Amino acid sequence: MKKIEAIIKPFKLDEVKEALQEVGLQGITVTEAKGFGRQKGHTELYRGAEYVVDFLPKVKVEIVLTDDLVEKAVDAIRDAAQTGRIGDGKIFVSNIEEAIRIRTGETGEQAV
Repeated sequence: MKKIEAIIKPFKLDEVKEALQEVGLQGITVTEAKGFGRQKGHTELYRGAEYVVDFLPKVKVEIVLTDDLVEKAVDAIRDAAQTGRIGDGKIFVSNIEEAIRIRTGETGEQAV
């Protein structure tokens, strides 16, 4: 089993969700996040004062899935979230040792 964490632009969330559903994935977890990478934020003017906005709004999408779906899911996220501009985000894939469904006690891939 693998866990995919994708940090994307907020306005791309619906497209990513639909792309993952087309691949056959049902469950995702979405968290509002703030951060910056190479873009290093930007400056804004408010009431005549200039200030730096370091942390930009992002969305973190998390999915736990079986190994055979990882490549399809990563491709779906990348294609749906890509704008070609700086700040499109990142995708991380990591191993999951165990999954347990709390309601039934199922473990492993059956719990996913």
